[in-house]
Amino acid sequence: MLRYILSSALALFCFAAPAFAASPPGDVVGKITVGYQGWFACIGDDSPINSWWHWAPNSSRPPSPKNNDIPCWPDLREYTHLYPTAYANLGNGQPASLFSSYDQQTVDRQFLWMRQNGCDTAALQRFNPYSPEGSNRNAMLAAILQAAPATGRKFYIMYDVSGWKNMQSEIKTDWIDVIQKTYHALDSPAYAHQNGKPVVCIWGFGFNDGNRPFSAAACLDVIQWFKAQGCYVIGGVPTWWRTSDHDSYPDFLGVYSAFDMLSPWMVGRIGSIRDSDSYLKNTNLGDQAYCNAHGIDYQPCVLPGGNGQRSHGDLMWHEFYNMIKLGCQGIYISMFDEYGEANQIAKTAEDASMEPTNAGPRMFTLDQDGTRCSSDYYLRLTADGGKMLKGQIVLTATRPTPPECVRFYQQAGYAGDASQSLVAGSYTQSQLASLGVPNAIASAQVPRGWTVTLYTGDNFTGPSWALTSDTSNFSTLTPKAIDKISSCKITSPPSS
Repeated sequence: MLRYILSSALALFCFAAPAFAASPPGDVVGKITVGYQGWFACIGDDSPINSWWHWAPNSSRPPSPKNNDIPCWPDLREYTHLYPTAYANLGNGQPASLFSSYDQQTVDRQFLWMRQNGCDTAALQRFNPYSPEGSNRNAMLAAILQAAPATGRKFYIMYDVSGWKNMQSEIKTDWIDVIQKTYHALDSPAYAHQNGKPVVCIWGFGFNDGNRPFSAAACLDVIQWFKAQGCYVIGGVPTWWRTSDHDSYPDFLGVYSAFDMLSPWMVGRIGSIRDSDSYLKNTNLGDQAYCNAHGIDYQPCVLPGGNGQRSHGDLMWHEFYNMIKLGCQGIYISMFDEYGEANQIAKTAEDASMEPTNAGPRMFTLDQDGTRCSSDYYLRLTADGGKMLKGQIVLTATRPTPPECVRFYQQAGYAGDASQSLVAGSYTQSQLASLGVPNAIASAQVPRGWTVTLYTGDNFTGPSWALTSDTSNFSTLTPKAIDKISSCKITSPPSS
């Protein structure tokens, strides 16, 4: 009883004040980490797997209304290499094509989005590398070793042990022979470190669904082995790890407590603000208290929500608010690019004009609840959530990020430095600068129905241009407007 009273008191204290941090800020503590699948492939992309991997249940055939594995369509405007599907054209008349994660340009673009939107660290999912998908997993590691340092992002290996029969021995061999000796990943300046140690995550120990039937002894052996290698070890664990029931094997608390950081899985658990508050009360408060008492860092999961759950960002923001108020040591976003489970934050079709005309009712767009949202909305929410986690903006239950906005970019093709979200209004040169608009801008994303009037002079003077849609290169305007903008006026439709 005394132990329960002390635990409850500590939990209440944690919610009232910042939690004790077991570790100082690093590449995961105090940071936003995004789960990165990188597992989409297409026939014709030259990948070893050579199939419509994760796009279609019959991966030997192109995706179509009867052969589809995704409930929402990506926004594909910024990719340079795409592969045609068997879907009808998009609502805007463009071909219904999809990207391949095997293409370096795909990884480069997605890591650029991470940089532009405050995603500090990527957890690269690595399923059984000795399975048929192993060659593609290695290719993704090679691609990230190029993209992460180029964009100033960090990354670490996140082993998912699902279905990995010989995991206990093979995970060790892979770490030494492939991750270190073949790819020299730990030598990269982009490889994440915490407390001076390279980070590795093991996702799946303790789940009682039969797909990870490892004993507690085998799990402890693997954790202790990685620690002996000098690693900071994160555990992707069941929601009910602390009580070792519901989705957890019993008597696994000793396994969970051996990790340096714990990140409980929440996908499929939270689908509403009410759910978020319920899990805060019944799991997160006790989790944080336990971790504080045992010197473990706590990295809860925040997700955007699946089909019918997103509430134009209110759900995700409420999760950010609850977890940061709780005093967590870091946040794990599930996921960056998981279009198959519809919990991706990567750019997504805004409305019917950006998905196939024969997509069918199973596929949803970001305006599904009647509120238009720009394709990068959940990336922008993540950026603001990261600022709130780091104390750069005040803790607030009201999301500061509007569903639609104008964004300027330093380079053509929506690349380089990105501005903050600009809503309707008039902006002088100094006001643009205060909102992070680069001194030289070359492209802009403009929501449908909005108008952006650009001026060469400050205070809305000089030659001007009116933009009513996305403009990927200001040098195509007449006359060329690249690097010539000093002020602007933005108007939005009355209903926005």
